[in-house]
Amino acid sequence: MSTLFAFLHHLAAFTLFSFLTFEFMLLKGELTLARAKQILLADAIYGVSAAVVLTIGLLRVIYFEKGLDYYSHSIPFVIKLSTFILVGMLSIYPTLEFMSWRNSVKQGQVPTISDTKVKKIRMLMHWELIGLTIILLCAAMMAKGVGYGG
Repeated sequence: MSTLFAFLHHLAAFTLFSFLTFEFMLLKGELTLARAKQILLADAIYGVSAAVVLTIGLLRVIYFEKGLDYYSHSIPFVIKLSTFILVGMLSIYPTLEFMSWRNSVKQGQVPTISDTKVKKIRMLMHWELIGLTIILLCAAMMAKGVGYGG
């Protein structure tokens, strides 16, 4: 069971990273109706995969791996979880913006968004991608037992 949960956790994490990257790329260039629909779908998949990563990750920590006491003494784990929360907070603004597009998209209209807002959203996504990279580094450190203070 532990192996299955590890696999699902990694699959969801790579899905999360991939769809955030896809969103980031879609926001470069002219916004079309098709592109707006793709961004809405990508953001939904990004959100679901983040929930799956968190849920399965917590299940692994509590039930299928070394336990919460062990991980609470791991500096990379604390950084990893804190960074995950920060990335989630950074994603709120872009997601709210994309959700505001739904009515326009349903009516077959291209959402309007200023260049300034696009730049702000892309900057936030850039920071999210950096955060996810830090999370991957922390995961590798955890796998090698680096930073365990217990």
